[in-house]
Amino acid sequence: MPHHALEILLTRPLAADELRHAARIWPLAANHDATRLMALMGAKTPDRAAHRLRRRLKAARLPIDVITTHYPDANGQVLLNVAFSPAAQSVLECATRRRGQTPERFVQVALHRALAEHADQEADRLDKAVRQLLAHTTPAYLLSAVGHALTRLPEGPMP
Repeated sequence: MPHHALEILLTRPLAADELRHAARIWPLAANHDATRLMALMGAKTPDRAAHRLRRRLKAARLPIDVITTHYPDANGQVLLNVAFSPAAQSVLECATRRRGQTPERFVQVALHRALAEHADQEADRLDKAVRQLLAHTTPAYLLSAVGHALTRLPEGPMP
């Protein structure tokens, strides 16, 4: 049976005693501020692994927001395992019945739409910023400045 690397995103940092308690239930590795955990879970599929991990960690009463597969699949996608409140689950089920979709498909479409909208907004924001910069300099100077800035950036995105 294959093992799947799963990342657990928490709604708040864990206290040291909470992390110790959870690690007694299932081996976990925490990031520097205990807001994300990593675990390995054996299962036939990533979906089953995330479901099994959520069930196992229920006793630890962790503030789990989302469980994701750590590595993308062959299509570059990660699995999201989200537990909705009973009220949210009820609303989701009503919406999916009206649209004739499964809850998984409904959430997938909604996430794709939201990510596409965010990407469009970010592209528009950057386009506006570049046009504003070009109003005060030449394209050659701007390109040189961007290249210079990129060579001095630390790893990872800036806030």
